[in-house]
Amino acid sequence: MSQRSYNQLWADAQLELSRLLAEELPAEAPRPQRDRVVFFQRLALFYVRYLQIFRQLNKAYNQVVHPQKRRAIRSVLEAVMGRLLELKNEMVEKEFSEYHYMDDVLHDLKLTPVNLEIPIPRYFITELRKDVQERKTMITNILKTVEVTESPQLVITKDMSQEEAVTIIQVAERARQKRLRAKLNEERRNMSRKNRISDPGAVGTELAAVCIQKVWRGYIQRKRTKMAREEEMIFLGMAMDPKYQLPCRAETTAQSSEASTQTVQEEHEDDYQKSVVAITNQLRDVEGHDMSNTMKDQIRQWFIECRDSTGVFPDYPDAEDGGSALIFAEKHPQQLIEEIAAKEEEESNNKPKGKEEKGKKNKGKEKEKGKDEEEEEPGLKMMPSAFLPDLEIGNKVYDDFWKNHNDSSNYNQRHEVELIKEEKRKVIEAEIRLQVDEQMRQELAEWKLTVDKDKGGKTKVNAKKKKGSKSGKKKKKEKDLTADRTLESLCQELVDQGLLKQAKNVQLQDFLGDYSYLGTTLRQNDIEPMPSLSDVRQVLALYGVLPLGSQVVHEKAPLIKAILLAGPAGVGKKMLVHAVCQETGANLFDLSPLNLVGKYPGKSGLAMMLHMVFKVARLLQPSVIWIEDAEKMFYKKVPKEEKELDPKRLKKDLPKSLKLIKGEDRVLIIGTTKDPQSTDIKSLCKMYNKIILIPRPDYGSRYILWKQLIQKHGGELTKALDLSSLAKISDGYTPGHMIQVIQGVVTKLRILQQVNRPLTAVEFVAPLAQIDPVLQPEEEALKNWYAKTPLGKKRIKAATGKDEEEAPVKGKSTKKKGKK
Repeated sequence: MSQRSYNQLWADAQLELSRLLAEELPAEAPRPQRDRVVFFQRLALFYVRYLQIFRQLNKAYNQVVHPQKRRAIRSVLEAVMGRLLELKNEMVEKEFSEYHYMDDVLHDLKLTPVNLEIPIPRYFITELRKDVQERKTMITNILKTVEVTESPQLVITKDMSQEEAVTIIQVAERARQKRLRAKLNEERRNMSRKNRISDPGAVGTELAAVCIQKVWRGYIQRKRTKMAREEEMIFLGMAMDPKYQLPCRAETTAQSSEASTQTVQEEHEDDYQKSVVAITNQLRDVEGHDMSNTMKDQIRQWFIECRDSTGVFPDYPDAEDGGSALIFAEKHPQQLIEEIAAKEEEESNNKPKGKEEKGKKNKGKEKEKGKDEEEEEPGLKMMPSAFLPDLEIGNKVYDDFWKNHNDSSNYNQRHEVELIKEEKRKVIEAEIRLQVDEQMRQELAEWKLTVDKDKGGKTKVNAKKKKGSKSGKKKKKEKDLTADRTLESLCQELVDQGLLKQAKNVQLQDFLGDYSYLGTTLRQNDIEPMPSLSDVRQVLALYGVLPLGSQVVHEKAPLIKAILLAGPAGVGKKMLVHAVCQETGANLFDLSPLNLVGKYPGKSGLAMMLHMVFKVARLLQPSVIWIEDAEKMFYKKVPKEEKELDPKRLKKDLPKSLKLIKGEDRVLIIGTTKDPQSTDIKSLCKMYNKIILIPRPDYGSRYILWKQLIQKHGGELTKALDLSSLAKISDGYTPGHMIQVIQGVVTKLRILQQVNRPLTAVEFVAPLAQIDPVLQPEEEALKNWYAKTPLGKKRIKAATGKDEEEAPVKGKSTKKKGKK
């Protein structure tokens, strides 16, 4: 695709975005919707449409090489990502479930389940490539030094008994005898072959020729029959033509051009940055003096007009209010004076007053609130958005400049010089205004001294404001326990202790799974379906990858501090943690209970460890803090064999550190558990605000897993391998079980034998039978546990209709929340 095609893709996305904004921000506010199903359908429709815009903008941003266009696309792209997260959060609150099934919306929009996949923006990694590479090299170097400096452990040998020594000697002797016997047998076979060939009368010439003809004719006929059968299957549409299985030449050239686009983007970005610096310096030298003089003339004219209209020189606006920017607004001098006076009155009114006045104000406010609540119509409304204003601004920028911009002459898609000048003039003007404000304040004070002889009035006000600002700045700061240490030394210690690790090279797409096609049907029949692995992948991309990858999204979107992945062993929980780190370039910290045994003993040691981990996580953000076997930290009763390990060591201190994470800190805690039933569910849910249930794979996911994993390990898929039957009989087995079986069957020797003996489904049955699957009662126990979580309880209440009955009583619910 050419740059024109990607520009058109951007234009289509902006057109759809403008339609969506018109629907979301109508002239008249829509009335509340009483039907929960209808309201959710509206949310789901918005979600799918925003997701398609996200996919289009992401593709355009990856391939457009114009640096200024990329900046405009990225601002809208991040706002769309944030709006997606807001809609997802609202759908969860309205449907009381982390998983949603939107088959009817896909059908109406003529989309497929593939269109619901969350794309991972490539710039999450490409723009942090240098930082990520430096961190990886630093950690690998530390690991190498740790391996070298570690002293070799002494191997303590026990005294061997006579029986053990005899058995070892017997095993070695039997192995030697078998090797010798095999060698002798091979020599005998070779001798018999030589004798058979050396005998001239054993095989006649004609008989040999007939034998060769039979073999050759049979081979040729079998080959022709196979080709005829394949042609017939292709003609009937039951098999794919081989020429369509391999990528065509046009596809390969398109892929290569897409790969080379990244180098062009980097070149254009470097040119853009250099020209920005050059143009900024040029504007500051050429136009800076004229800007300063025009500002001063306008301010002096304002002084004179205020003096003529009021008889007194005005007070100069403070820097906090905008300084001389207020003067340049299109307003009459009298209006400016009245606005400044009104602000001063508001500040004086905001001061603390007597208890009686406070009580009267509070009573008045309560009455007004009561009236508003009575006037409000019952029903469901969409929550206010933090990203819709950004989307409006991005859409306006596109409509004002880029929509009708003709860049046909800019064949190489270089930057626009005039656009840089227009942007930098505002920056330089703001810089010069600060300098001019300081000079004009002094000049105004001199005018007042000479003309009005008004002394000290302004200084008193400023003194009061300074005092107020000092008192407002008093905030409690966290104690830095490692203020005298460098970041490298902290990383060195964390790597030495095994708390900072390298994430495995796993992508989120490697978490294979199929779409849940029966989700909508089951919910219509009041049956709560188990989510598919595809749903889990999408939810983790929304909750984990997008906020960690973008600072703007993380600050404004609903804040998610901790996620719990609950599911049986082998479903891929650990793999998902490493995938989140790889997709965002995040560091991986391991605070698992078993990993902390014997490290940083005592309360002071624990405080130091948490301080170091969270300090380094903030300095090297984005960061992921992984807690394996998270149930151990919240045991109802610690098992006897684990009491010495002290698994509940972080139960009190880790939630306190979690509260200190703010919107600007891209730090995410991910816990994994395979036995959540053994935990205190209240304390667990306080720690993790998002609980994601990962089930055993369904039939569609198992089929995809067998197919992809066998190919990944070197196996060939032929008609002899019945994947459908293999997926059917492997019900209850997890992806970990499948990998274990495939590694045992598809060995190096078996890969070499595939030419003569293709793989069959029977070969995988025996190894599968030796593994205990995840049975239905275990999955039901997991579902019953999830029903006891806050979101699960809300889901049950909504299904029984209790939630709708309790909704109108607002006073009681708020009081209960306050007591809690």
